[in-house]
Amino acid sequence: MAQETLLAHVSIPAAQIFRMAGELDPTLAAEQYATQLRTIFPGVDWPRLDLVYLGMGEDGHTASLFPGTAALSVTDRWVVANEVPRLGAWRLTLTAPALNAAARIAFMVAGANKAGALWAVRQGEHHPALSALYPSQLIQPMGGELHWLVDAAAAQQFS
Repeated sequence: MAQETLLAHVSIPAAQIFRMAGELDPTLAAEQYATQLRTIFPGVDWPRLDLVYLGMGEDGHTASLFPGTAALSVTDRWVVANEVPRLGAWRLTLTAPALNAAARIAFMVAGANKAGALWAVRQGEHHPALSALYPSQLIQPMGGELHWLVDAAAAQQFS
């Protein structure tokens, strides 16, 4: 989807596009992607991506960090395979610490169905226990910028 809707329309060399191989065994694909990132960002604790563009689901998930899943507590890896039982699927995701190392993070949130989660993430109580409820709360860039791009329907609970 990213290739069709964005990357095919901008002048980014193919050699600078790194996709996760979601068609592979999830654990193997996560390891391969982490290895690939480590060759691009050698000798650092966390990758310093220029921009991470995220969405947010109506349950407050982002990337493939879903409420109540094991990936939420991973703090020692860049990429993980994350089992999402309610979807009956495995997802690949950057971990929260890897995402938070980015220079800029932009959330795009649209739709009335996300209004409750958006309010909880932005205005609700913030503490680690809530991350299981609203994983988007885990996204707090370390030394980077965080931007929220929301439509009127998603922002309806804000004054």
